[in-house]
Amino acid sequence: MNTNKRFDQYPLRDELLSALRRKGFEHPMPVQVSMLEDPTLVDGDLIVQAKTGSGKTLAFALPLLNRMEFGERSPKVLVLSPTRELALQTAREFQWLGYDLRIRVASLVGGMDMERQVKALREGAAVVVGTPGRVLDHIRRGTFRADLVESLVLDEGDHMLDLGFKDELEDIMAAMTQVERSWLFSATMPEEVVTLAKQYLDAPRKISLVEDAAKHDDIVQRAYIIPARRRFEGLANVLLFERPRRGIVFCATKLQTQELAERLCDEGFKASALHGDMTQRERNMALENLRRGRSQILVATDVAARGLDISGVSHVIQFGLPGCLETFIHRSGRTGRAGQEGRNLILLTAREAGEFRGMIRGTSLEVEWLPAPDAEELESLTRAEIERWCLENPAEGEDYMDWAEEILQREDAQLIVAGLLSRSFEGIPKGYSIQEDVQAEMARSRRADRPKARDQRPLRKLVSGSVTMRFSSGREDGWEVGPLLGALCRGLGIRREDVGNIKLKDRCAFVELSPYAASQIERRRDNLAREGLDGFSRSEPRQNHGTQRPRTPSRNRY
Repeated sequence: MNTNKRFDQYPLRDELLSALRRKGFEHPMPVQVSMLEDPTLVDGDLIVQAKTGSGKTLAFALPLLNRMEFGERSPKVLVLSPTRELALQTAREFQWLGYDLRIRVASLVGGMDMERQVKALREGAAVVVGTPGRVLDHIRRGTFRADLVESLVLDEGDHMLDLGFKDELEDIMAAMTQVERSWLFSATMPEEVVTLAKQYLDAPRKISLVEDAAKHDDIVQRAYIIPARRRFEGLANVLLFERPRRGIVFCATKLQTQELAERLCDEGFKASALHGDMTQRERNMALENLRRGRSQILVATDVAARGLDISGVSHVIQFGLPGCLETFIHRSGRTGRAGQEGRNLILLTAREAGEFRGMIRGTSLEVEWLPAPDAEELESLTRAEIERWCLENPAEGEDYMDWAEEILQREDAQLIVAGLLSRSFEGIPKGYSIQEDVQAEMARSRRADRPKARDQRPLRKLVSGSVTMRFSSGREDGWEVGPLLGALCRGLGIRREDVGNIKLKDRCAFVELSPYAASQIERRRDNLAREGLDGFSRSEPRQNHGTQRPRTPSRNRY
């Protein structure tokens, strides 16, 4: 969302303001305002937490270029990015922004010609943007003078650690002996990022524009239930129903990405794949096809979940359960960018739906849950659109109206109209009949979630010296035993073996914890609250564990 402030209200150089005007940028976004309003931020280390798509590239590029010498020819700024796509896009931003300042930019990424990169460095690149592996390669070859760098930006720091770049980051930082400021930009702040910041940043100032990383006011969140054995059919129906103008489908593996893109093409969709096994030229072509409208759908792995800056992405479709909440958030950030509304759709089986509910518990996400549309629903939608199109685009001239009137007076009028409608439907995908499969799986899932009779309910082995805790959330709050167990393990940092019997009630839950797990309760109170477990107390142990009292027969047996 744009602010009421203008770029020309800030002490930016004329060359930068001219570049912004050429791009049509008048109003800074909130993260840019935060960086521009306080000129002292440029004097030291900084941590900025902002949502994906919030305009953070300009947020760090503007203050860094604003203080750079005109025509600088030695490397003063290094921006490290987790992926090639993000690095190349960031480099393009610096190029147009620093053009009037005669600032050259070098892109150091894998999969591209090394000699061209060496040439760009020798010609005097003042800004270097790259991925950790290739940047470290240039440092070791002696083609990049990291000791001359004054400003370091770690862009998408959380994702760089996710991809295993910790060692490369440490080696690069060790080579930067003259760095004056290190800035860390990240959408989320997991423990690994906090540890990195403590180790390498010196008393950093912090800016956070994220109250709840999962919530994004410009994104509509929708979950579709699809049949487990007909997942592709469910995806096809959702695409036909949602009709994305420009969409990205995220998959778990490279093989699935390629196969899914090919099958979508066979079904009549304009789809292309994007994954790590493709050459850089193939990847660039896939992105360009989506930007220019030659492709309607990009099927991608998580290598593309960060850094893609494709305007006008109307839909993100997450095909299956993401590995964690952070992955879900970063995927969804490809839409709803720069104040535009988007839709984030997640396609889940009935079994996966329960796991996903547990994953987002404790966030403020508002998700609309729907069964995947059926062929009948899609046909009704297509009929309505054809009728609407006819009414909004009436035939020109009286000849067609007279002909229509003549046909309607004939005995075979119904056959003629039916033939015309049949021709109208030619080539339009009709979708798949999946309603019965979805309903059957949802019913099975509900039956599996019901509590079993006491004599059939499996009990976990009691933990020696266990402590019983009472949590003030239960079935009425949406909890089930499996998600509750997972939330406890994540929140307390324990193994499943540290959790004993779980007795889930409508409004509370009693959980046996090992002495170690119980000792973590107070220390990890905030972690539990983030998992949705913010109310708990110690439950007094029952007496007479060794003797069972006779059970009174209940009239309400099920």
